[in-house]
This record gives sequence, C-alpha cells and structure tokens, in this order.
Amino acid sequence: QVQLVESGGGLVQAGGSLKLSCEASGSIGSINGMAWYRQAPGKQRELVADITSLGSTNYADSVRGRFTISRDKARNMVFLQMNSLKPEDTAVYYCYVVLNLIGYWGQGTQVTVSS
Repeated sequence: QVQLVESGGGLVQAGGSLKLSCEASGSIGSINGMAWYRQAPGKQRELVADITSLGSTNYADSVRGRFTISRDKARNMVFLQMNSLKPEDTAVYYCYVVLNLIGYWGQGTQVTVSS
C-alpha cells in the first residue's frame, strides 16, 4: 500500500511564499514521475507542475517563473516552492505520484492567498 502525505499549505498574503511537501511511503518501487495539481472552488483540477524520473520539469503557464518543483529521490519526496503568490492561486493542492506505472493522489492541502 502506498500513502502520500502532504504538508505546507496555509494562509498567506499576496506576494508571499509557501513551500509544499509530499512524502510517499509504503510499498515504494519505481517512481516514474511526480506532480502537483490544484483545484479551486467550482473549477476543474489542473496540473500545476510535474517532474519526471530524469528531472525534467513542466509548468502551467499561470505559474511559470513563480513556482518551482523539485524532488528528493532518496526520501521519496516532491516539493513545490511557490513565490509571488496571487489570490488566484488559492486552491486545494494535490500531490500526484506515479509508482510502478500506477498513479496515486495525496489528500490535498489548502492554500489560501489573501489580497
């Protein structure tokens, strides 16, 4: 069984920063890729950023230049450094990890950016 535990969400003023963390535990085999998604109220879940097993990264246009995804292979962790936060970044952020070609979701962590 695989578990994903997220942390780092919270309330921040516009222009501030937060760093999200996600740790995978359990029957960890081969991690194929890791990503962060978000879902704002009344909107569909959207990809924020992803990182492949080789370290290649991809970002949504709305966060490119402000957010940075990174990973710690030894600890099976993925991070999302969020800078210059905007009210429109307010959402529940979900960690998504592909392990042994199967996708797993974290429980989500709330990020609220006040104007």
